[in-house]
Amino acid sequence: MRIGELAERTGASVRSLRYYEKQGMLSSERSASGQRYYGEDAVSRVVLIRQFFAVGMNSKTIAALLPYIKTNGERCPPEVLRQLIAELDRIDTQADELARARQTLDGMVKATREAMRGD
Repeated sequence: MRIGELAERTGASVRSLRYYEKQGMLSSERSASGQRYYGEDAVSRVVLIRQFFAVGMNSKTIAALLPYIKTNGERCPPEVLRQLIAELDRIDTQADELARARQTLDGMVKATREAMRGD
């Protein structure tokens, strides 16, 4: 598929896809005229890249981890495992902070609704 279709199917911009490729997170085949063509597996890879960005991972970390995300059960080296554990710890902390913020906002909404009913 061409870059525009990949962008449409994943919600990523064409600019982002070019950036992912430049950073080594995504690869394409080139036609004789230089147009990029992506395989079907690029869709799931871009979705994963976007998920990693959404939880605050940077492109360097994502590029380092992507080669070890496979379905064949291959083990990653100890330094990559340490990086994965650190990212999980960071995400868990972020999730806890988000849960606390949500609880605070929920309390504010409930209190405001109750106050409005009393008027």
